[in-house]
Amino acid sequence: MNSAVREIPFARPVIGAEEKEAVMKVMDGPILVHGPKAHEFEKDFARFTGAKNAVTVSSCTAGLHLCYFYLGLGPGDEVIVPAQTHVATAHAVELCGAKPVFVDAEPKTGNIDISQIEAAITPRTRALSVVHYLGMPVAMDRVTAIAKKKGFFVVEDCALAIGTYYKGVHAGLWGDAGCFSFYPVKHMTTAEGGMILTQRDEFALKVARQKAFGVDRNMTERSVPGVYDVTMLGFNYRMNEIQSVIGIEQVKRMPFFLEQREKNHNALRKALAELPELSFFDSTGGDFKSSYYCLSVMLSPAAAAKRIEIVEALKRRGVGTSVYYPRPVPHFKYYREKYGYDGSEYPVAARISSGTIALPVGPHLTEEDMTYIAGSFKETIKEVKI
Repeated sequence: MNSAVREIPFARPVIGAEEKEAVMKVMDGPILVHGPKAHEFEKDFARFTGAKNAVTVSSCTAGLHLCYFYLGLGPGDEVIVPAQTHVATAHAVELCGAKPVFVDAEPKTGNIDISQIEAAITPRTRALSVVHYLGMPVAMDRVTAIAKKKGFFVVEDCALAIGTYYKGVHAGLWGDAGCFSFYPVKHMTTAEGGMILTQRDEFALKVARQKAFGVDRNMTERSVPGVYDVTMLGFNYRMNEIQSVIGIEQVKRMPFFLEQREKNHNALRKALAELPELSFFDSTGGDFKSSYYCLSVMLSPAAAAKRIEIVEALKRRGVGTSVYYPRPVPHFKYYREKYGYDGSEYPVAARISSGTIALPVGPHLTEEDMTYIAGSFKETIKEVKI
């Protein structure tokens, strides 16, 4: 084992003096919510991605829920959802009383298998949901072609896709709406929070009202303080001013964050490329530009059988890892029991869930750290005797 063990966390938010100073300015002021900073953050994020409209929300999950709430989904409605994703992608559908209809992953990228989407469509289908798995873009022109033919709303789950592009268009701008996460382990953070992007003005206006109780006028629009009307049902899914100013500063750092992730990803992949126990997803090239969230390695069947041992050995060497995701969503107890899945469905997603390890490439790390991770992985493979 390496004599000098490093501590390499899988993810760590990169927070500087600028964020701290901005937070203190808000804390010293009179406005903590309903203020101008949320709108400033929206403009900055829209500018960074090329979106026409951006709406801050309390989380990516809240954004997804608002999309389906906007559509008025309820019992009897269905939404096509990838099986290989975070459970929030499906929960947002369930929270409206609608049913997520799962589609398996395709093995080269882990993204939804577009060739299987049409077979999953029924007369009850109202929308299509896609996830840019680990920042690897979905071929969105193929998805939107299906949606246009059928008249479906398209929601892009972009929780790991800040900096993801397909054919030069940022993720979240191909469909009707794109939802982003600013959770601490993501590409940028607001501690907790999210954003909805859309090119549709009417949609942006309505979800901006629905995220704040359905009130018709925010504080800056009221001629008489405290006087307003409620024109629709809504939630308290707002982002506060403290989160917003963190986001404003984090957007400024995104070019560096993305550049460092790409460098780290490429260095680590190159260093591990010759290991016969590993294979890699297609993540970028041509029309596809990844956000390089992590380097997820696919283990050979023999290595996959010892995944826990590998993870524990890497941990002893100080290397943090993760799994994306522990199982296909329909194999979780809630969905399995509600819809009668027996665990044999969605074999590609199941293989990815049980046979991959996600390695860190975030901007809190250097290319020297990638050398250490690669060396630790090679030592681990020898140690567990695959």
